[in-house]
Amino acid sequence: MRIGIGLPNQVRDVTASTLPHWAARAEEAGFSTLATTGRYAYPGVSDTVALATAAGATTTIGLLSAVLLAPTWPGALLAKEIAGIDGVSGGRLTVGIGVGSREDEFTVPGHDLHGRGARLEADLAAYREVWGGAPVGNGPNPAVPSGTRQVPMLFGGYSARALDRMVRWGEGYLGGSLPSAMTAPSFEAAKRAWREAGRQGAPKLVVLAYFALGDTETGRANIQDFYRLAPKDIAANVVLCTTPKMIKRSIADYTDLGLDEIIFIPATDALDEVTRLADIVT
Repeated sequence: MRIGIGLPNQVRDVTASTLPHWAARAEEAGFSTLATTGRYAYPGVSDTVALATAAGATTTIGLLSAVLLAPTWPGALLAKEIAGIDGVSGGRLTVGIGVGSREDEFTVPGHDLHGRGARLEADLAAYREVWGGAPVGNGPNPAVPSGTRQVPMLFGGYSARALDRMVRWGEGYLGGSLPSAMTAPSFEAAKRAWREAGRQGAPKLVVLAYFALGDTETGRANIQDFYRLAPKDIAANVVLCTTPKMIKRSIADYTDLGLDEIIFIPATDALDEVTRLADIVT
């Protein structure tokens, strides 16, 4: 199983200048992927900004949004943002996509919480068109440079519609930071949907788990704050690994489920957390 690490872009009141140093240290430590958390109505750094920062600070590590709240953006503009980040990274970006559930995240007029699912359906087609060279708007120029690729997408969420989008548009499924007993059915459903859709091979399966190995109390408080408006069944069950034993147990549990990658998302922005985690898993 591959082991990735998150950027602390949505740790409350993160010191933004930490992000490029965190990214460089994560790559040096040998992690497979750097992931961001997507949220706008919170005192953090937007995932597109954090991903672009990581792209500039690294050369080989994979980049992932986990997950980007896609329907909060106008589709064609987000497609261009994604293409630009992927381009400057040398083709290292995978886009994890979710629909969002909190009304305060939807700040653009005409892009409110209601109708976000239908909007995302149209946007996914727009992404492919823009990445293929279509213009943004009605102008004569392609929106992205020649040679832009179709950026791979993963889909998160717990509904049948999320799995339908995965098999039509995506490369796999991204599970949230919940106990393996709670997430296992979602991964099984993703594999079943993939087979039933006639997709070749198997979907890429990625799971998230929070960690705080240094200041565990601050980490726990940050997670509670981040999820205080989340549905109760989610907020009450978020996994936070605070010891080497818990880290290794999470890896073993998801290895047994046949997942491809686990990404440990930091609950604090202390730079030494990268080294602490690496000493356990690499």
